[in-house]
Amino acid sequence: MKDNKIRLQKHLSECGVCSRRKAEEFIASGKVRVNGKVASVGDKVDPKRDKVTLNGKNVIAVNEKVYIMLHKPRGFVTTMSDELGRKTVADLTKNVGIKVFPVGRLDRDSEGLLIMTNDGELANILTHPSNLVNKTYRVTVKGTVADEQLVKMQNGILLDGKKTKPCDIFVAERKEDRTVLIFTIHEGINRQIRRMCESVGLEVIRLKRTEIAGVKLGMLKQGDWRNLNEKELNRLQNISKSKEQMV
Repeated sequence: MKDNKIRLQKHLSECGVCSRRKAEEFIASGKVRVNGKVASVGDKVDPKRDKVTLNGKNVIAVNEKVYIMLHKPRGFVTTMSDELGRKTVADLTKNVGIKVFPVGRLDRDSEGLLIMTNDGELANILTHPSNLVNKTYRVTVKGTVADEQLVKMQNGILLDGKKTKPCDIFVAERKEDRTVLIFTIHEGINRQIRRMCESVGLEVIRLKRTEIAGVKLGMLKQGDWRNLNEKELNRLQNISKSKEQMV
C-alpha cells in the first residue's frame, strides 16, 4: 500500500497556514494536534485521513493560492496578530479576501516591499537560507560614510558570533547631514542591516526594502497592496526550479 504521509510542517504550509519554518515553531510550542493528540516536530500525517488542528481550529487545504505585494509603512509589525495591540500587516490586507501571511519580515521601524501569500511552499523557498535570495534596501544613515566602513560591511560583520555573508553596498547619494546607501543582501538575520551599520558606527535614519529576487516595489503607495503579475510570480517560482537543476 502506498504511503501517502508527509511531514506535518509541509502539510501545514501546503494548506496555506504558514511557512514550514513557522509551522515548526507552532508544532514545537504544542499548538498543533493530530487526531486530538499534541504533535511533535518530525511527525507525519496523511492529508486525506488525519485531522489536524492549530489552536483548536481545523486545518483545511486551500483551493486558491494568492500572491500579493504590500508596501508596509513604518509603525506596523510583520505578524498577523500582536499581543501588545500594535498595528499589524494583517490590518492592511483585510480586503484581500483570502487569508495570507507575510514571507519573511520587516521590523516595525522599517518599510517597503513585503510579499504575502497562502502558498507555504513558495514562502519556504524564499526564506530558506540555502537559496540565497537577493533582497535590496535603500538605507539612509546620519552623516558621511567612509570607504573603510563600507568595506567592513561588504566583507561581513560578526553578529551573534557568526559572520554575515559578503554583500553589495554602494553610495546612491551624499549630503552634508546624511548618506543614502543601497544594500543587496542574501540573508534574513533579524535587523541585519541596522546591526551591520551600528557595528561600524553608523546610525540608520530610514530603511526601505525595494526589491526581492527581481520583484520591485515600484510606485506602490504606502499601505497599499496589489496582486503579483505573472512575470513577477514566475521570477519567484524560478528560484525553486534553479535550485532543483543545481542538485
